[in-house]
Amino acid sequence: MTAANPVPRKVPKVDLDTTREKLTKLGMLHASEHVGEALAEAVKESWPPHRFLDRLLEAELTVREERRLKTSLRLSGLPTGQTLGNFDFGFQPSVERSRIETLATCAWIRAKENLLIQGPPGVGKTHLAIGLAIRAIENGFSVAFHRLEDLLAALKRDAEVGPQRLRRRKHMNVALLVIDEMGFEPMSRQDASLFFRLVSYRYGRGAIAITTNKGIADWPEMLAGDEVLATAILDRLLHRSHVLNISGRSYRLRELEQAAKSTKPR
Repeated sequence: MTAANPVPRKVPKVDLDTTREKLTKLGMLHASEHVGEALAEAVKESWPPHRFLDRLLEAELTVREERRLKTSLRLSGLPTGQTLGNFDFGFQPSVERSRIETLATCAWIRAKENLLIQGPPGVGKTHLAIGLAIRAIENGFSVAFHRLEDLLAALKRDAEVGPQRLRRRKHMNVALLVIDEMGFEPMSRQDASLFFRLVSYRYGRGAIAITTNKGIADWPEMLAGDEVLATAILDRLLHRSHVLNISGRSYRLRELEQAAKSTKPR
């Protein structure tokens, strides 16, 4: 055969069933289910091979990320419905949007710093903490949300647990621990000691976000009246921290006022 008449190269036949089987073995279930559709589109649009591969991988990664977010949100214990996107900054002018946007980058979580959100009831402390925690999950961080009462119950159950087992507890090893509603009830001395153990262990290991209706000056009274213990806890919490002070009206009272107006006879 001369150079003018080269032997035609055989194009291997694509066996989609075999391709699907290989993708399934690799754990790429979404790609396995949709490879046929993607291939048909690639042929129709005359895509180069690398674009077809990129589109297939992108679809697989998108589905995996959606699953990861759904699972992480469920395991975190975060309440649903409160995000940074639906926080009413206009109603609460004491909250600087630019500062929240900076916190939403999650640099403070990456640096294992803490966040203290202070203010009276109903001003949006929990909403902001949840919104920032959701953003943390979106950025790949593990999160656990606890109201203080529930967290203290868990700490009491683990009071006699040794360090090796204790460090495997979720509230000890997640990247971000959110503690909600501190200050409504004073802690007993045992509670305060267990809380100190938690803060001490997480110091330098993971971030903590706390919502509280108490100012820093009121913490000794909240922590069983023990100024020494309160100082030790605050020293660790505030060493590398961000403090948000929220003032203003209560969202819940605003909603009650609006509801009352809507039901008032004309």
